Amino acid sequence: MSQLNATRLLAAACLALAGAGAHAQDAARFPARTMTLVVPYAPGGSSDTRARMLAAKMQATLGQTIVVENKAGGGGNIGTDLIAKAAPDGYTFGIGNFAPLSVNKAMMARVPFDPAKDLAPIILIERGPLVLVVPENSPFKTFQDLVSYGKAHPDKITFASAGVGGAYHLAGELLSSATGVPMVHIPYKGGGPATTDLLGGQVSFMFDMAPAVLPHIKEHKMRALAVANEKRLPQLPDVPTLDEMGLKNMAMSNWFGLVAPAKTPKAVIDKLNDAANKALKDPEIARAIQEPGNIIGGGTPDQFQGFVNGETVRWSKVVKEKNITAD
Repeated sequence: MSQLNATRLLAAACLALAGAGAHAQDAARFPARTMTLVVPYAPGGSSDTRARMLAAKMQATLGQTIVVENKAGGGGNIGTDLIAKAAPDGYTFGIGNFAPLSVNKAMMARVPFDPAKDLAPIILIERGPLVLVVPENSPFKTFQDLVSYGKAHPDKITFASAGVGGAYHLAGELLSSATGVPMVHIPYKGGGPATTDLLGGQVSFMFDMAPAVLPHIKEHKMRALAVANEKRLPQLPDVPTLDEMGLKNMAMSNWFGLVAPAKTPKAVIDKLNDAANKALKDPEIARAIQEPGNIIGGGTPDQFQGFVNGETVRWSKVVKEKNITAD
């Protein structure tokens, strides 16, 4: 090796070490300025509401302001792509939802980011277990009534959802496969129209989260036949789980957590994780999550990654088996 090449290699090594040292110093000082928390959905929804609660509690722990920024569109892809392409320094992170992290890549022809490669998990925030509901005047008084009728009358059972590829749609498809009952999916442009037609008896059943259906159940407009959770919900103590109905591995939920750009330093991820875990232990946030029937997340980045990986495998399989594509 020539002296010139050796000098160049030494200089490159010194620059790399200097860069690594500066990177480590930046991570140690994090956060030193205002941060942005991106929500890939419109203001007013559950992700947005929770993001704003978390931001207020996390910034008190971190000592810097966290600004919540909504970037809706593309089934959550636009905002999630913004997170993925941000500088990996922790100053831009955001909400990572069920569809962008575990479904859209299997269902859409083009997704501008790879959730497995371009995003780093921070923490699972919450899960919203799904509840199977029918209108109060439905002839189906139990879950078994629904299944028995469906087996005797193929394709006569219909289920509503807020749109193709969402948690409520995929839950219905998985239920159809698990029971062997052919079911017809009726997609709507949002949860409101789907609920209206369910209440009017236009469809047989639908899956939704507990906070959305509990008011209708209390007003005797809907009846819950089953809960897609590991155990019964305190808000619906008399409603059995699908597991109790003989269907295993049928815990299904709409969920979200916090994610950062890939290559964000571990020290930064750990600080964000610690601040979020502390926020989730705050009585105000715990109450806001649990009282309506949702389940608090928490835990480590690795635990959240394992959860996302499992959801991705499960729902990608359903998407492919049912040949589901985005309109």
